Amino acid sequence: YEAEYKKMEEEAVANRRAAKANGGFYVPAEPKVALVIRIRGIIGVSPKAKKVMRLFRLLQLHNATFVRLNEPTIRMLKLIEPYCAYGYPSLKTIRHLVYKRGFGKINKQRIPIADNTVISEALGDSCGITCCADLVNEIYTVGP
Repeated sequence: YEAEYKKMEEEAVANRRAAKANGGFYVPAEPKVALVIRIRGIIGVSPKAKKVMRLFRLLQLHNATFVRLNEPTIRMLKLIEPYCAYGYPSLKTIRHLVYKRGFGKINKQRIPIADNTVISEALGDSCGITCCADLVNEIYTVGP
């Protein structure tokens, strides 16, 4: 995947240079995924905001989740903005979070992603994801 990421960056740089040479502007693509972190507690939160935080699995303070960005989720993010912080993660951030804080749920048990066997058992047959690098790539590119 490293070659693919490098190629994407080189294309962006080439497009930016071509636009500058032609006197135009290059507008990069919108990010597809956001990292949402809960930063405030439950006191004074409206029921609608509580429901949205439950949908995003932000049940406790300092919980984080990756959210696919589309029109409905952007509206939901604006609703919970006073209680959450969000941003667009880099590849390095996603990789660091998956390796350090990533957990999988297998047979109703929360198991840390320590090695690739956990991922290949749970996602190998159905999704074709066999290792941590595949998982990071799927999160970064927001699936197929």
